[in-house]
Amino acid sequence: MMVVGIVAVCVVLVVLAFFVPRLSRHPERGTQRTLGLGSRAGGKAPGVLGRIFSKPFRSSSKAVGHSGSAGRRARGRMPF
Repeated sequence: MMVVGIVAVCVVLVVLAFFVPRLSRHPERGTQRTLGLGSRAGGKAPGVLGRIFSKPFRSSSKAVGHSGSAGRRARGRMPF
């Protein structure tokens, strides 16, 4: 379920970053902040469990960042 949610957020961010690049930064940062909270909370578990619990949030945060930057980069490459 979480994977579907992250994919949906990434798609929305790519579209938003393509059409309104400046306005896409705030939702991207908010999403990354929320995922960072989950990563920090998961990282408080002891030992290896902390890394296991925080990894999905870290990789999701990276995916959100990449999708936002990809939309802005694609917008910058447009000929008009």
